Amino acid sequence: MIRRFRGESLHKVDAKGRVSVPAAFRRVLEEGDPDFSRGSSPNFVIVYGGVRGDCLEGYTISSISKVDKLISKLPRFSKDREILERFINTQSTYMQLDETGRIVLSNRLKEKIGIGDEAIFAGMGEKFQIWEPKNYQNELNALDSSFKNLSEDENPFLKLDQLQD
Repeated sequence: MIRRFRGESLHKVDAKGRVSVPAAFRRVLEEGDPDFSRGSSPNFVIVYGGVRGDCLEGYTISSISKVDKLISKLPRFSKDREILERFINTQSTYMQLDETGRIVLSNRLKEKIGIGDEAIFAGMGEKFQIWEPKNYQNELNALDSSFKNLSEDENPFLKLDQLQD
């Protein structure tokens, strides 16, 4: 069974940018790092570029490798590949949990998304997001509002039935 990032969790960010990663997320990070072993700390990738400029996205080593393989399937000198490589590879950084399950968000990362003294971690299946709490609530409100205005044939939950084996 492959674990997935699920749930939301609000965490304090200290003056040095240290923030605890939710315990359930740590297990996913451990499982998704092929070099992880008991007594070590898992590695992962934080992406700060791309269309989601209002949050950071965290990927296990295994899941970012899948993204890299998909990007590599695009023609080597294509504009699409260049854009994706810029957002995924150039505007990302390797991270490692410390012995207490925390990471350090640099000033650059905190400023990118407006993080102050709190951050929300949101599980997104194969990835997780880190948000400034008010921005996250605004995103949820907008999503909820647009979802309520969908016609029945636009409901994404109904589309899942079409994808069954």
